[in-house]
Amino acid sequence: MKLTILGCYAATPRTLTNPTAQVLEIKNRLFLIDCGEGTQVQLRKNKIKFSKINHIFISHLHGDHLYGLIGTISTFSLLGRTTDLHIYGPKGIKELILLQLKLTESWTTYSLFFHELESKESEVIFEDKKVIVKTIPLKHRVYTNGYHFQEKPDERKLNVEAVQQYDIHVAYYQKIKNGGDITLDDGTVVKNEKLTFDPPPSKSYAFCSDTVYNEDIIPIIENTDILYHESTFLESEARLAEKTLHSTAKEAATIALKANVKQLILGHYSTRYDGLEPFKKEAEEIFPNVLLADDGLSFEF
Repeated sequence: MKLTILGCYAATPRTLTNPTAQVLEIKNRLFLIDCGEGTQVQLRKNKIKFSKINHIFISHLHGDHLYGLIGTISTFSLLGRTTDLHIYGPKGIKELILLQLKLTESWTTYSLFFHELESKESEVIFEDKKVIVKTIPLKHRVYTNGYHFQEKPDERKLNVEAVQQYDIHVAYYQKIKNGGDITLDDGTVVKNEKLTFDPPPSKSYAFCSDTVYNEDIIPIIENTDILYHESTFLESEARLAEKTLHSTAKEAATIALKANVKQLILGHYSTRYDGLEPFKKEAEEIFPNVLLADDGLSFEF
């Protein structure tokens, strides 16, 4: 699992900082999460192939998470894309994008599928053989969802020596890898755990931005491997965080601790601060495993 941070700063793009966008590579799939202004440039800088992005997840309809979307969609067309593109986001995102395409007479060369979200409860919005994605309802000034990405367990690894010992025909190998027991010719049942090894543990990632401190998300993200949680402010600006429905680094760390996640990544920083280390220091007073997102950084887990 690889996470590439394209942008992780709040509000506006600046000379050296970009608004929110990131790419999650999981089970050979590339998911674009949020699409702030400048996202397509950041994709190029980080050598991420446009053609591999088939699903885009937008958290909410604030510009610093959205204004790069129409440009990215248009560039995909200019490059001759023909593969379908699926966009997940709040109700209204379809109208917003289609109006821009209509008025600029820039219809895409590929099919666009919009999956508009309205539920205030967590729901599964994408699932295939390898990955399942569900929403994380957040509390912000407009309707907002985070997203939880979970790998499905791999098939079990065949213990070739054990299979040969029981003289099991190759025709049954797939059944064994799928977790099935085997009945021998004499009626003996060989349990699957004697014939296979456990697959690698499946991994999970939770994206939570933008949101005020909200313990309601804990059951959804509990025991997640990697949590990206917004930390727009430090505790010295806690009142401002509450007023604008954002979180502090301390609050992000508190959520990580209570949810028993393995790793916390902070992001969505206000540019009022001179550096990022104070965010890490504040969070580590609550939760030990803290990483700082920054534009262009990649994390592999």
